[in-house]
Amino acid sequence: MRIEHDFLGEMELPEEVYYGVQTMRAIENFPITGQRLDDEFIVALAVIKRAAAAANISTGRLEGKIGTAIITACDEIISGKWHDQFMVDPIQGGAGTSMNMNTNEVIANRALEILGEKKGDYRNISPNNHINMAQSTNDVVPTAIRITAMRKTRKLITELGELINTFDCKAQEFEQVLKMGRTHLQDAVPITLGQEFRAYANLISRGTSRIRSITNKLLSINIGATAVGTGLNAEVEYIQQAVAEIRILTGEEFRSAENLVDATQNTDELAELSAALKVLALGLSKIANDLRLMASGPKCGLNEIYLPAMQPGSSIMPGKVNPVIPEVVNQVAFQVMGNDQVISLAVSAGQFELNVMEPVLAYNLFNSLSMLTNAVLVFNKKCVSGIVANEQRCAELVDGSIGIITALLPHIGYEDASAIAREALTTGKPVKQIILSKGIMSKDKLNAILAVEQMTRPGIAGKQYMADASSYKASVS
Repeated sequence: MRIEHDFLGEMELPEEVYYGVQTMRAIENFPITGQRLDDEFIVALAVIKRAAAAANISTGRLEGKIGTAIITACDEIISGKWHDQFMVDPIQGGAGTSMNMNTNEVIANRALEILGEKKGDYRNISPNNHINMAQSTNDVVPTAIRITAMRKTRKLITELGELINTFDCKAQEFEQVLKMGRTHLQDAVPITLGQEFRAYANLISRGTSRIRSITNKLLSINIGATAVGTGLNAEVEYIQQAVAEIRILTGEEFRSAENLVDATQNTDELAELSAALKVLALGLSKIANDLRLMASGPKCGLNEIYLPAMQPGSSIMPGKVNPVIPEVVNQVAFQVMGNDQVISLAVSAGQFELNVMEPVLAYNLFNSLSMLTNAVLVFNKKCVSGIVANEQRCAELVDGSIGIITALLPHIGYEDASAIAREALTTGKPVKQIILSKGIMSKDKLNAILAVEQMTRPGIAGKQYMADASSYKASVS
């Protein structure tokens, strides 16, 4: 064991750990979720500390030997080492001070070890004096949130692009599969399965565009703002160098916020990102609902499409297969909507120069981004890419529907079409059979009118309206 102290007193820590006394206090104070910090957030914190060390060496404030050891420790964390030493709960009081100090202590103790010194000997390398030099929790944590959000957003956008491509491919594959469209869950008029899937691609594309449009705002960071945005204890040269280092380390065009006070106080841009994630989740959930309904059955439902069978669907009913992938997409969407509500409350709870609710904001934002990325990947690979159209069932439903009578309106008029619809409903006879039995039009003409292109492409059916309607009325009279 080793003994460390802060201004509140002393604490014992196991000799082998790299975190210190302030981390230990946070572990005891915040046993909230039972989880640890997100790995990408840990990397972001290490990126900031490395950038700060390099900037402080450049300005002459940090001794080169100490700075080099700090940079080496940061590089190790960035590469994935020592993440098990980040022990604080992601939801905590103090606006993220415990996250920041956990990072400072791990880096300080590892740097001490690199230099051959004992852990906890903060006279040589101090978590506060050296690792946190020219910084505050209030500029480190907001900057780390944006770095993490940017990285996670990039991953989500990549997976969304793959899903859009799959929907586009399926739209082309199903281009000639005619089926019944539905409004109010009732038969409407025919549509192609391809048109439905093209609409899904467009919906996800719009959601992706909303998210992408926000990424530029995430590139504005407040490192160098220190405590309240005034930059106390941070030179202009340090701020410029630190931002430049972060750009190099992340490969993103991060820039210093135009107004560091504003950037330290306010988190509205994170709320905007969360809102875009929520809208995307709404669209994904709608699509998942449609697929579940179209695949319902297989014997007593719509059964218009086949979803890939992923696992047995019941512990008691043999042979049952459930639409588990769309179901999990629905549930992820619900969670993202709930996360957005928490984020909204956290954003509104800022007071004066700082929003102290950023830990819960970050926790929910990172969860939304990670869960959506995973859900989109699973949805694409395990569901959408393997969907098969049940063309025979789709054709049966179209042929047996009343809705196709709408396609005949330009040719026979609304009143006669209504009479045929009533007869079909009362007798159970198909619309086609009634029309042919009455000699209203020939089989070839009827089939031409009810062809896929005629019923699903604007203008093709309507352009012959006047001629066909006049011809029909003349023959009746």
